[in-house]
Amino acid sequence: MFRRTFWFTAGAAAGVWATTKVNRKLKQLTPESLAAQAADKAIETGHKLKDFALDVREGMVRREAELGGALGLQAPVDPDLPVQRHFAVEAAEPPANAKTYRKLPYNSNNRNEDH
Repeated sequence: MFRRTFWFTAGAAAGVWATTKVNRKLKQLTPESLAAQAADKAIETGHKLKDFALDVREGMVRREAELGGALGLQAPVDPDLPVQRHFAVEAAEPPANAKTYRKLPYNSNNRNEDH
């Protein structure tokens, strides 16, 4: 009698456990849950990319300072401000009769704008 009760209870517990596991897995595979997981991964990846970009920028500033020191160039007063770059081509003054002209180069830190 006790043997049957034990095995009946063990079987019922295993059935409840298996049903719970299956229901959890089914909830994880719903479209809403998959979308939420994808959004979380995208946000996490965005944070990692941002950290990487900040590390690259920090290394770039450090290396520019090293090169500037080695070449004897003047360092900027405030390290948070970008270094004033000297352009090879300066925009010429427009003729007096010209109505519109394109001013080159304009101040932009994006080196990929014209590609």
